[in-house]
Order: sequence, then structure tokens, then C-alpha cells
Amino acid sequence: MPERTRDTPDASDNEERTDGYVPLRSYAAIGDGRTVALIARDGRIDWLPIPSMDSPPVFASIVDAEHGGHLALRPVDDGATVSREYLPGTNVLVTTWTTGTGKVTVTDAMVTGVAGRLPWAEIGRCVEGVEGSVEMEWAVVPGTLLNTAEPRRLDTENGTVIGIDGVTIAIVEQGFEPVHDDGPRFSGRFTATEGSKSILTIVGTHDEPIFLPEPERTLEGIDRTIENWSTWSKEFSYDGPWSDAVQRSALALKLLIFSPTGAIAAAPTTSLPEDRTGGKNWDYRFAWVRDLAYTVHSLTSFGLREETHAAVSWVMRTIAEHDETMPIFYRLDGSKAGDVEERDVPGWNGIGPVTIGNRASGQLQLGVWGDVFEIMRQYVRAGNVLDRKTASVLQELADDACHRWEEPDSGMWELEEAHHYTTSKIGCWQALDAAVELHDAGMIDGPRDKWVENRELIEDWVAEHGWNEELGHYVMHPDTDALDTSILLHAMSAFDRGPRMASTIAAIQDQLQHGPLVYRYSGIQDEESPFVACSFWLAAAMACTGRIDDATSLMDAMVAQANDVGLFSEMLSAEDGDFMGNIPQGLSHLALIQAALTIQELSVR
Repeated sequence: MPERTRDTPDASDNEERTDGYVPLRSYAAIGDGRTVALIARDGRIDWLPIPSMDSPPVFASIVDAEHGGHLALRPVDDGATVSREYLPGTNVLVTTWTTGTGKVTVTDAMVTGVAGRLPWAEIGRCVEGVEGSVEMEWAVVPGTLLNTAEPRRLDTENGTVIGIDGVTIAIVEQGFEPVHDDGPRFSGRFTATEGSKSILTIVGTHDEPIFLPEPERTLEGIDRTIENWSTWSKEFSYDGPWSDAVQRSALALKLLIFSPTGAIAAAPTTSLPEDRTGGKNWDYRFAWVRDLAYTVHSLTSFGLREETHAAVSWVMRTIAEHDETMPIFYRLDGSKAGDVEERDVPGWNGIGPVTIGNRASGQLQLGVWGDVFEIMRQYVRAGNVLDRKTASVLQELADDACHRWEEPDSGMWELEEAHHYTTSKIGCWQALDAAVELHDAGMIDGPRDKWVENRELIEDWVAEHGWNEELGHYVMHPDTDALDTSILLHAMSAFDRGPRMASTIAAIQDQLQHGPLVYRYSGIQDEESPFVACSFWLAAAMACTGRIDDATSLMDAMVAQANDVGLFSEMLSAEDGDFMGNIPQGLSHLALIQAALTIQELSVR
């Protein structure tokens, strides 16, 4: 076992760092509509890219404990106990520390402005004494941008700042003195007493001047940020089962919305491993069309208008700009993804590699046609109208689906070997089904009869090649007996809610389910952990086939798998329930919402 040590000032009460790392379950997230910070239970911020989620991370000790950089804040007392929660309806985190001498709270927020996000990144860390006195310690340790740059200190007449390859970091404090500095590293100790209030502000910009707020302004900014989140949550409409988990999931998704464009990131992190053996470490700081489709459906169901419109407009505008092929994902600014690069850093708990970029960018995934059309179908069903440019693009995409559905592709799981994946064909069926509906609603023109004909051809293909009569379940592709849990999505899409889907669900339970957890497809059990979204898809599919009680039981079990602040990663270890993969994972929270909405809808029929 690695030696357990207490890094100053980075230890936690029940969750000591091992070689500088904590379990991924330890992390809460805060954000401002452009970037996201991850905060461990011991009060240390271990991840923060500036200025955007997909920028190089100035603080990245989650993947490089020694040189990645962090922002530490906690009591000196090793015996301190900790509890934390988000303020209701917000993404503002409050951590309560109790020691033998007193109690203190730390409120962490990425500060927003009067009219939305600030033009710079600003984290406010407010320490308030509750009882007695508590000696606190803190540190600001800039990292190396994943071993690509060296932080340096710059002393000016208006204050000292830290520079790292175009990023400028400033520290503004009130009540955190005395400050001890060591080059670009800053740290100190202070005592919080009953009624005291101290504030540490971290401000960051990239290739632009930096604004230094007065400490009082940051305190006001935290209050304003709480109010802004609360106002947003008041627009949220859901009064059904698992309401707390659904609202927290919606708030987690809101963190992933990149407000400058309306794109939605799959996750705000890169390279957190899917398995303890490493290798499957992906960069998810991109906007997957699939995830965006599910998000639009969820936000529409909750009556949230601005985010829905921004996402719909972004995806159609971006597809029109890159019309040579149907994309899997884009960068958050709408550009196409570039090459993949590996960074010479160890990775979380030494499990590498750490990558920038995603190798799947050039793949063909036919299911994306269905995702795009489902976005637009939900948008129109909500009472909205398509413009002529969007209608023209959709007509071309529907025609393209007719021409390409017979091709092999990489499937939903972005596999290297191309096959005729069953769910890819059904994705094209979903696209054509939506195209016919949009045509009948007067939203798009085009050869309706051709779309209907190909929709029926796909149904015939799936019946002949995607269904295995001997096994009694849908197969991943015709050349295998393997199960694929992405078929569960097409109980929700209403492609099949009959006996074949029911028997496929039973086979998935028998072969891929481990307690409440579910693996993605047959044979993957030795390579990675169960996929969180698959469990929620299973619950929703059970409801679609009439098994409401079973769906409810599985939902209860899965909602309980969240961490202490209600967040999910991409995967959960079948051995011990530890979080694996990037966090917070949008698809996990989307699947939770989808399942809750599906079960609620079908329970009242």
C-alpha cells in the first residue's frame, strides 16, 4: 500500500490523502457558466481551468498531486470533522468544520455578476466563525498547466500576481493575514472566532489584464451568486419522485452549459480513469451532440427556455458550419476537435495517461442522426417554430440518413471496429420518424415518402438482423451474441416496448447487472467499471415495459449511490462503489432525470 502522509495544509478528517490524492467520490463542483472547479472534502480545490472548462488547468492536482497546483483551506486541527452541502437550489457549497475548540463554515462560490457570468474567473472562499475559535490554514499553489509551463511571480505597484503561460492569477484577501510567500506560492494561518468573517478571492484571466476586486465586493458577489442560482432554480418545474436528486442533477447540468455559445460539455474534466488499470482515460470537455439532445429534452420538460433555445441554436448553427459530415462532438466554441496529445503527468492516483483531445472525433456514428432530430422534435413539441435555414439543414440530414443507414459505424460506444450496430440503425429510424413528424407539422419540407420507406426498411433490418430468436434478445450487431445496453434507450424512444424489449431487459439483468450497477455491453466487465447511465436507462426501460415497481426499486438504489452532495461520476466500481471516470458526468445526471421523468409519466397512466 502507498504510504499515507499528511501534506501541509491538505489533510482531511475521514479521508486522508494517499500520495496526495483523494477518492473521486470526494469532489463537489462549483462553476460560473464558463469553467468549473472541483473541491475535495478536505477543502482543497484540485481542479480549475482558466478561463474555460476546456482551457489548460491552472490547478490540476487531481491528476498531478506534486506539480498540478491547488487551493487549500481547512482547520489546522487534524481531528476536525467535516460536513458539507450545497445551499438549496444553488451550486454554492458550504462546508462546516468542527474542532475541539470551535466551529467554522467555509462558503465556496464561483462568483457571478449582476447580469450573469463575470468577464473573468473569480472564486470566493468565505470563512465564518460560528462557535469558539478555529485556527485555519490555507495555500495557493499554482500548477504547471500539466507540465507545459512554469508559474512565475510578478510584483507590481498594485499587488503581486502569478503568471503561467498567458494565465494571470491574483489573490485578494481579508482576514487571511499574515501571508507567507515562496515565489509564486502563497500560504498562511489565521484564527476564525465567533462572528468573524474572512474572505479569500482568487481571480484569473487569460491574455488580458486582470481586475482586482475589493474583498467586500467578493462578499457581495457570493450573496449575489446565491441569489442568481436561487432565481434560476425557481424557474425549474418538477414535482415528482426523487425531486431532490432530479433538481441536483439539473443544477449539475447547468454547470456544464458553456454560456458563451450554449454548448453543453459532457464533463468538465479530462483523464479521470474508468478502471484502476488505466488506459481508458478520456477528455470529455467537448460538446457531444448525443448528450446535448438528452439535455434539451430534460430542460424542456422542466420549463427552462433560455438554455434550451441556446443549445438548439448552437447545435444547428454548428452543424451548418461543418456540413461535410455528421459530427459526434465539437469543441465548446463550435470548432472541430483537433489531435490528441498526452501530457507527461502521472494521472489520478498514478493512473495514466492524461490526454488533451479525444480520439473519437473522426468516427462515423449513425445514432447521432437520431440525436439531432430528437432535439428538434422536442423543441417543436414544446411549441416552438423552426427557421428556414434550420429546416433546410434538417431536410438534408434526413436524406443523408436514408443514404447512410446501411453503412457500418463505430456505434454509440465509439468502438474502433466498425459493425452494423443495432442501435445505430435504430438511431437512423428515430431520425426519420422525427423527420416525418416535423414534415407533418409544417416545419420542414422534403421527400416524406422516401423517409417513410427507409424507416420501414430499418424496422425490417432490425427484425431480421438485430434480433436473435434463439437467444431471445436484441444483439449488439449481427456478428455477435453480445448484449448492448444502449438498446434500452429505444424503449424510451418507443421503437419497441413489447415482448422483445422485455426479454432483452431480462437478459441484460441476468448478464450485465451487478447489484444496481450495469455494464455497457457483454465482455467489458474485465476492462472497466459499470456505467452509471446504464442503470438509469434500465430503470426507465423497465417502466416502459410495465415494470413500474422494479423500476422504482432500481431508481431508489441508484439515487443512493451519489456522493454526499448528490453528484455522480461516469462509472461506479463494482468492487466497492468508488467513483471512476470524469466528474460530474453529464450523461449520468441526464440518465437519472430521464428515468425519473419516464417513471413518473408512466406511473400515472
